Amino acid sequence: MAAAMPSHVVELTVPFHDVDSIEMVWHGNYVKYLEAARDGLLAELGYGYRQMRVSGYFWPVIELKLRYLQPARLGQRIAVSAAVTDYEQRLRIAYQVVDVASRRRMLRAHSVQVPVRIDTGQMEYRTPDALRTCMARLPAGEVPR
Repeated sequence: MAAAMPSHVVELTVPFHDVDSIEMVWHGNYVKYLEAARDGLLAELGYGYRQMRVSGYFWPVIELKLRYLQPARLGQRIAVSAAVTDYEQRLRIAYQVVDVASRRRMLRAHSVQVPVRIDTGQMEYRTPDALRTCMARLPAGEVPR
């Protein structure tokens, strides 16, 4: 059985400005919820967006897939999790949105980011050492090799 990859969870209450006329979260707003979880995950790894830039790389999202299972509604408390599932040649992160009270899954998604050198604009086909170093600092057993 493989050990768990690094993950992060954020909880939030669905605000009025994120819902449509029938008080359900507008589909595009889920992306910012995923971003909040991804941002927290990367910060915990010590490789947030500022550290990416310092290491000489941008990490644009090249793929984003969302599967809507049921809508979140105004005032609902949700938990958004982000977990690294691959970092060898790309950064793949899996997400889930669940209702805090029932633990019912509402959305699942994944994103893929690739390292692009800031100085040349060229995509790299190997994860930069800066991210590898951050992953190596995790406690033993956290990251399968």
